[in-house]
Amino acid sequence: MSHLSALPRPEYPRPQWVRPEWINLNGRWQFEIDHGKSGRERGLQGSSHDLSGQITVPFCPESKLSGVEYTDFMAAVWYKREFTLPEDWSDGRTLLHFGAVDYKAEVWVNGVSVGSHRGGYTPFSFDITALIVPGINLITVNAEDDVRSGRQPRGKQSELFHSHGCDYTRTTGIWQTVWLEHVADKHLSDMKIIPDPDNACVHLEVNISGNAAGGRVSAAAQFAGAAAGVASALVSGPSVRLTLPLSEVHLWEPGNAKLYELKLSLQYEGQECDAVDSYFGLRTVRLDGMAFRINGKSVFQRLVLDQGFYPDGIYTAPSDEDLRRDIEISLGLGFNGARLHEKMFEPRFLYWADRLGYLVWGEHANWGLNITTAEAVSQFLPEWLEGMQRDFNHPALIGWCPFNETWDRDGVKQHNDVLQLVYEVSKQMDPTRPVIDTSGNFHVVTDIFDLHDYDQNPETFRARYEPMKDGGEVFNTFPDRQTYAGQPYFISEYGGIWWNPQQLDEKSWGYGDRPASEEAFLARYAGLTDVLLDHPMMFGFCYTQLYDVEQEVNGLYTYDRQPKFAPEVIRRINGRKAAIED
Repeated sequence: MSHLSALPRPEYPRPQWVRPEWINLNGRWQFEIDHGKSGRERGLQGSSHDLSGQITVPFCPESKLSGVEYTDFMAAVWYKREFTLPEDWSDGRTLLHFGAVDYKAEVWVNGVSVGSHRGGYTPFSFDITALIVPGINLITVNAEDDVRSGRQPRGKQSELFHSHGCDYTRTTGIWQTVWLEHVADKHLSDMKIIPDPDNACVHLEVNISGNAAGGRVSAAAQFAGAAAGVASALVSGPSVRLTLPLSEVHLWEPGNAKLYELKLSLQYEGQECDAVDSYFGLRTVRLDGMAFRINGKSVFQRLVLDQGFYPDGIYTAPSDEDLRRDIEISLGLGFNGARLHEKMFEPRFLYWADRLGYLVWGEHANWGLNITTAEAVSQFLPEWLEGMQRDFNHPALIGWCPFNETWDRDGVKQHNDVLQLVYEVSKQMDPTRPVIDTSGNFHVVTDIFDLHDYDQNPETFRARYEPMKDGGEVFNTFPDRQTYAGQPYFISEYGGIWWNPQQLDEKSWGYGDRPASEEAFLARYAGLTDVLLDHPMMFGFCYTQLYDVEQEVNGLYTYDRQPKFAPEVIRRINGRKAAIED
């Protein structure tokens, strides 16, 4: 259905699972900060209590675009808004969806609790059919957040009042689109797509809500508007598996994103009761010796660190175009992908990565979570698996990395069993992609051995990796804490060169010493990057970072996405052939 152009983030938020009957609930909501977490006692969840302020959803209250701009800690926040139920939604089911709410959310409809969700980065929904009435209805949301607790992943949200170093402004409450969806009593609920180009097909695992036994699930693929394959299977339970043969094989490749359109439908007793539009890409990923192969071809991963922050929206991009532009900026600099760093990015970003042929690694926002005890599993794994489920079908996503730099906490080492369990469950959830247990340190069990190295001197940087070219010693940043076992190897953070002459205040931060000039920056950038491109045992690199974030000024672009250097100069350095590439 159409939306007013003034509606913030009006685009459909879930591009791999599209239905026509939906209502975007972004825009003005009532809002109130609840420092004492006393809102329930005061009855704020009830229908008769208005809240004291307003906010623009889906932007967090810390952001300028929210209209609130409150950047101190908030123990809890409340939201309310009304919606009018369309007359033609009187049958079937009405679902209420949240893209992401940080951190612990409870939702009421017309004063009655419909459920809660824990996790600041993953979507959740409720069937609210039993609680809605014809005409006007009321939604109330409460979100509690405590990034200092050690009991929740916070990512790069600052644990101090001010932003500092590589920690930035916090995000509290709703930060992705809220929407309503109308579905039939029996409907498709989700799907897993497993591409199989070698056998000219895709394998589908489709889940169904409601008892549709005796019905049929059908799948039809198109490529460039022409029919490319059909398949169907009878429904005997809540899940259906089917293989969709393809008449033509078109591979999804980096920089050449060939995508198939996919339509799924559910028929029951001769009637179509649900249909969903989706898409998929045909590609394979595998490790082969020291090479990372995509569709059988050794592809050097020219990655950049992307932290997913925006000056006016913090965690939330002001527009869908801003998501696309960040990828286009990166491609223009000669990168072919990114580490999506310490944050689960919203599905619209992954959609544009799929469309633009841009490689991405999925990562959780583990910083802030205390992983020195086994208790961390219950605080990490459920949300991580929700994120894997959400993003599984994106062809642009080529690997998983649940943890990043798992430093000791208060002198206590990480609980290695936590990392091992998360790794093993991730491999069970997705055997098709490699998993890095923890990027940088401290590896326990991993498909890839990656290091973070911010040495600013190209000569000493080169010297430490030279022996492994001829079978000599493999450089390990923490040999007392992690053991290299012959895995594929790459430097997943390097550079971070401190450069922004327009931002020289005392809070300004970057790695190493500041270059004396732009020419000195480019010489250092080229020297460091050449080491990795020329190394026959390296399958990729990841430069820190694409753009500045607040006081961290080591980006190739400024925080407001202005280039610091002529993009073609960086592109020439990044773009030449790597030693390991076919």
